[in-house]
Amino acid sequence: MATNRRDFIKISALGAGALAITKPVFGWLPDFMKNKEPMDDSKAKRFPTYCEICFWKCAGWAYTNEQGELWKIEGNEDDLHSNGRFCPRGTGGVGMYYDDDRLKTPLIRETVDGVQRYRKASWDEALSFIAKRMQEISDKWGPESIALFSHGSGGTYFGHLLKAFGSASITAPSYAQCRGPREVAFNVTFGSQLGSPEPLDIRDTQCLVLIGSHLGENMHNGQVQEMSQAIDKGATIITVDPRFSTAASKSKYWLPIKPATDIALLLAWIHVIIYEELYDKEYVEQNTIGFEQLKAHVKNNTPEWAYGITTIKPDLIRKSAYEMAKASPSVIVHPGRHVTWYGDDTQRMRGVAILNALLGAWGRRGGFYIPEKFKLPKFPGPKYPKPKKTKSDAHQGKYNLADTFLSNGICEASTINIERDFTYKAWFINGTNLIETLPDKKLTEAALNQLELVVVIDTMPMAITGYADVVLPECTYLERYDEIRVSPHRIPQMALRMPAAEPRWDCKPAEWMARQLAHKVGLSEYFNYESHEELLDWQLRQVGSSLEEMKVVGVKSFDREFDDLYFREGEVPQFNTNSGKIELYSTELEREGFDPMPVYTKHPEPPAGFYRLIYGRAPMHTFSRTANNPNLTDLMDENKIWINPKVAKQWGLKNEQPIWLENQDGVVSSFPIKVRVTERIRWDSVYMVHGFGHSNKQLTRAYGRGASDTQMITNVMVDPIMGGTGMRGNFVTFHVEKPSSKEEVAL
Repeated sequence: MATNRRDFIKISALGAGALAITKPVFGWLPDFMKNKEPMDDSKAKRFPTYCEICFWKCAGWAYTNEQGELWKIEGNEDDLHSNGRFCPRGTGGVGMYYDDDRLKTPLIRETVDGVQRYRKASWDEALSFIAKRMQEISDKWGPESIALFSHGSGGTYFGHLLKAFGSASITAPSYAQCRGPREVAFNVTFGSQLGSPEPLDIRDTQCLVLIGSHLGENMHNGQVQEMSQAIDKGATIITVDPRFSTAASKSKYWLPIKPATDIALLLAWIHVIIYEELYDKEYVEQNTIGFEQLKAHVKNNTPEWAYGITTIKPDLIRKSAYEMAKASPSVIVHPGRHVTWYGDDTQRMRGVAILNALLGAWGRRGGFYIPEKFKLPKFPGPKYPKPKKTKSDAHQGKYNLADTFLSNGICEASTINIERDFTYKAWFINGTNLIETLPDKKLTEAALNQLELVVVIDTMPMAITGYADVVLPECTYLERYDEIRVSPHRIPQMALRMPAAEPRWDCKPAEWMARQLAHKVGLSEYFNYESHEELLDWQLRQVGSSLEEMKVVGVKSFDREFDDLYFREGEVPQFNTNSGKIELYSTELEREGFDPMPVYTKHPEPPAGFYRLIYGRAPMHTFSRTANNPNLTDLMDENKIWINPKVAKQWGLKNEQPIWLENQDGVVSSFPIKVRVTERIRWDSVYMVHGFGHSNKQLTRAYGRGASDTQMITNVMVDPIMGGTGMRGNFVTFHVEKPSSKEEVAL
């Protein structure tokens, strides 16, 4: 008999492409792409879309050839996200469509002779199975016991379904695992979150400070383009990073900081700005509270004090602070995006927010502009029922400043705990590989084994699909309509995504799945339209447009309601904080029992023979979701481990040598990773790109390629303020041969 309620099942050829590790590199290409004759642009048709490869959602055009076959993707020149230019990931989106390893049909878990396996199912059978289990779980545990994890456009529709069903437990792993600390920090400081894309006026800045932000490698398209413009206009770039990143190579100052000491550097910068009277006096006096408390707070945080902690020389700390002040207010201390590092991340991001405030950057040209978002009306329908359980119940009264459910909190609340009166019993997982995105894999697996229903909606057989009771194959973004994109920018815009090709195999859009499920659970009134096109056309006509117009233009821009991109001269703005001012001394943090100003605390050092694990991004890949994309694996098919030459010499390691990693808790990487010996990393740290080391053999291009950084992250430091998961407190050592067991490991 099976030992677990839910064994991991490797998706077989029933739902994905058959294993073919030895097939030619370009064997995936459709016949027309193998033709050496150039394509005839005049015979191509184009369809508006916006990219789903990453969260930036650049608008563009998908082209088909004369035979109606998907050909290429280019940017839409009217789009503020892309300015008509796609990054390597975006142009590689065609590979997602043509990937034969995709999920192809609904699958249902069954047990035969004590062995769990998947079998093919029709859509009606799969959705009926889910609907029945939803009703049973709701009757027994309440609708709130069903949660949604989402990282993609489909989450809109499944979120709508769950809220109609009676659950508000909707989360994006990107909040607790990525951007949450900065949102809370900026919210308690300025009364405003940053959102996406962040309102950074990089094109007009005179000084850009990157502290842990890897522009040029994370490929935040609009920001990378604006950074290039700023450099061309003579802007100063300051990069703080233990690694000589692409951005560092473009910088006037590179500060190779000792990891985990960033708050000390920020406090030293604040000290210099205040005590050498480099701050924007008029701006600070008019718009802030807490300046005197802050001044007293950082009195002893001199550059000399910080030098002993950060290893950055006092002279360099001062010079970089002077550069910021000289550019003020056209200066940006970049807030970053993936900011969950050491567990005190909200306070670190408070340091970033405070520094921007002292320099007068918020609401000023070349600093932070005031974005505007276009508003589309919601399709008519009933009000949602009020859930009986809230995020406070899920998080047991903690993390009150987090404005959303936390993915790791829902995971924790899904395990059996006699002290809890609220436990999750079902998960819907849309477009996010939780096994790789949630940092505590053992906790995630324990939660999955306790759940009564797991539904995974995805395009690919990622690791998480092997834990599902039902797998629903979603068609790619190039095969479907989605919600109108209305993300904030300098002017309001909206963008359309429509199908450029028919769905391959038996795949469906998430909107269709959610609507069919709604019918089966008696919630048809919440989806009271016949087709997605009807919904979109209704919305667009309410604002003077139509689906037909958007099919032609792709992107439509509107005038700002007011001329308030920046604060006007003499204006006394109101901030949505407790005091109505920018809070250098946070009353909200104080009320919640936390330090109202950031404090440096020392973090653990690597044990002897171990090195701090730092991870990051590559410009051609998005997390683990593109590691099997045939277009993008051609650009980068595995990660490597960056090791300083002094360390490599001590260990006798050579370039391209495969090694295995072992972390501080004895976890050994499943696959080897090749060495890259480079001066571009500090001696006390190593670096690898996130998203590789896949263990699912059905990912024929990604299987076993490189190592998984997530596997090495077993020490998670939770931010007490908002629940974010600090993941950079992990250390690794090296093995030239894979240890067969923990007992045989010889350090």
